[in-house]
Amino acid sequence: MSGSMRDAPRHRGDAHRRIWLCADDYGIAPGVNEAIRQLIVRRRLNATSVMVVSPHFNPEQAALLADLNAGETRAAIGLHVTLTAPFAPMSEGFAPLRKGGFLPMPEMMSRGVARRLKPEALVIEIGTQLRLFLEAFGRLPDFIDGHQHVHLAPQVRDALLTVVTEAAPQAWVRQCGRPPGARRLRDAKALVLDILSLGLRRKAQSLGVATNPAFAGAYEFTAKADFAALFPNFLTGLPDGGLIMCHPGFVDAQLRALDPLTDLREREFAYLDSDAFPKLLAERGAALAEPA
Repeated sequence: MSGSMRDAPRHRGDAHRRIWLCADDYGIAPGVNEAIRQLIVRRRLNATSVMVVSPHFNPEQAALLADLNAGETRAAIGLHVTLTAPFAPMSEGFAPLRKGGFLPMPEMMSRGVARRLKPEALVIEIGTQLRLFLEAFGRLPDFIDGHQHVHLAPQVRDALLTVVTEAAPQAWVRQCGRPPGARRLRDAKALVLDILSLGLRRKAQSLGVATNPAFAGAYEFTAKADFAALFPNFLTGLPDGGLIMCHPGFVDAQLRALDPLTDLREREFAYLDSDAFPKLLAERGAALAEPA
């Protein structure tokens, strides 16, 4: 794989589509960490991205995850770049801030679109989070994505790709564009991600940075959301090498204090841990890729 047309890793060896199922937010809270590790051990996940800015991410939690790859690699481990409230920057002098922490996601996105963010501060903060990942795991991440998709915002994506090309050129970057056959216009959230991902893909391609060929897993986090019913749709049109995002976890007090996404995490865990999940993959001609 070379040149500007590089894609994220693809695994071919039989008729199956080899896909990535990535659990976001490792590090956000102990219950989320435990759920992700359980699913990796059961081979229900093959990737997770780590939130190094969380107060609940520490060397012990890093070691517990890294140990799952001892002897054989069960999961790709990535950096979950975090630049939104309620978390705080890990670098000195980051701006803009509110009460010592990052701005909420809607404001970060609107400022990025209006090009009112500080490019140098973004590069330094993303670089700092990358350094913390390296210190925690003793190696660079396999891939990089963003909490609340912040890495898709204009200016943020430029800063992130600058850091990747300079400090982690082997890492691939998550783009969040759906496969063509799955682009329903009535899905407003996914449509926004499709549009924002166009700019990221073009910039990444020009720099020779790898991206996943397609993305799925976005849905409205409402009380009525039925992850088990939604998941089959995520496989529609997903090509070999495509990525599905998920957020499994066990709810604890630490999670409730930091993130509004709580009970849905347990629904996601229950489905991925069930017999119905591998049965569906087999019926749809899909299997989890084997991380290198």
